[in-house]
Amino acid sequence: MHKMVSSAQIRAARGLLGWTIRDLAARSGVHRNTITRMEADAEVHKPTMSAVMRALEDAGIEFLDGGEPGVRMVSRNDRRVDK
Repeated sequence: MHKMVSSAQIRAARGLLGWTIRDLAARSGVHRNTITRMEADAEVHKPTMSAVMRALEDAGIEFLDGGEPGVRMVSRNDRRVDK
């Protein structure tokens, strides 16, 4: 099960990947208007958030939640298998 992330983390993850909202919509199966609302801090259903996070993680994003939430790119060799 995925942890929930902030709208800023979603925007940052897209930025690291160089993806537009349309790119993320196509890869996650979530409508671009929903992603726009998500990035504007609107509440979304957990399955929708999970689909977006899964698409970003599959592309190499790791969501960080230590003292300060963030994102980073990880190589295929560094990806966790326990997701």
